Amino acid sequence: MSKFIKKIKIKKPDDWHVHLRDDDILKKVIKYTGKFYKRAIIMPNLDDPITNCLKSIAYRDKILKSMHVNYKFQPLMTCYLTNFTKPKELEFGFSKKIFIAAKYYPNFCTTNSKTGIKKISNITSVLECMENIGMPLLIHGEEINQNIDIYDREAKFIETTLDPLRKKFPKLKIVLEHITTKESVEYIKKNDFNYLAATITPHHLMLNRNDMFSGGIQPYLYCLPILKKNIHQKALREAISNGDKHFFLGSDTAPHLHKNKINVLGCAGIFNAPSSLLSYVKVFEEMNALKHLQSFCSENGPKFYNMPINKETITIVKKPYKIMKNIKVGRDTIVPFLSGETLNWSLENKY
Repeated sequence: MSKFIKKIKIKKPDDWHVHLRDDDILKKVIKYTGKFYKRAIIMPNLDDPITNCLKSIAYRDKILKSMHVNYKFQPLMTCYLTNFTKPKELEFGFSKKIFIAAKYYPNFCTTNSKTGIKKISNITSVLECMENIGMPLLIHGEEINQNIDIYDREAKFIETTLDPLRKKFPKLKIVLEHITTKESVEYIKKNDFNYLAATITPHHLMLNRNDMFSGGIQPYLYCLPILKKNIHQKALREAISNGDKHFFLGSDTAPHLHKNKINVLGCAGIFNAPSSLLSYVKVFEEMNALKHLQSFCSENGPKFYNMPINKETITIVKKPYKIMKNIKVGRDTIVPFLSGETLNWSLENKY
């Protein structure tokens, strides 16, 4: 029984979906990802998006300069796709490992997506190139239309965009990012792992939409895709607890300053880097599925991206770990997921 397990040793995990932002916020948050993860896919939706190789190299250098010297951390960069993205830029960037993947944001789907794609047919030549060179396409999978209920956008996206896309480009490697619905789980599972996989966040595993309105509106639980019904949360938890290789760790950690979260138009995003790995452990323990923790955290992602599994290991012990209440950034703060709460697991080794 998992309740008797006091120590877990796994290959060091990777986080396949991370937002680090820039400048002062980057300097404050990067150490938390570096502490728990060996590699991380870095999302490109900055105020000035990462749309070409030169921007990617400059941003990667900034990340590494901001990192704690004791952490051997590898940022994996992505290209923000626009209507003006040139296939040759992607091909060069992918061949030189400047880009690991490219990110498709539907126009105005989330933070800094105002230059996202209005119609995926606008980038057909880009998708053809990516399919030919084996470059993964990372998708924020929501159909953005005011006539579609916000809780239905992910399921509608599968029907109207993803399924037709996969029929047109059957060999294109796709990651459906931060899935939140039963429909997504079912669709992903029935497709070939070599060409379709998905990331799942800790907050979508731990919470449902009731939590966002418990005792009043909880702005720090507002994210996109938005938290869904309990039946969808249950489907996500069952997907990871069954050990299905289609699913792997992607925290979607997304910091915002307190003033931008508590606002007339509060920003979407949950900063979970200080607690994400330990939150996953909590869920796997609750599902009596700790035997599948390593595959979800450390193996499925590298296999999909055709990258080596990390050789080093980490040890997680049954010891209380209190999440800080906030992180100071100049005169403002960032409030992390599970602020002030205590988890039952900690890393054995401290830096």
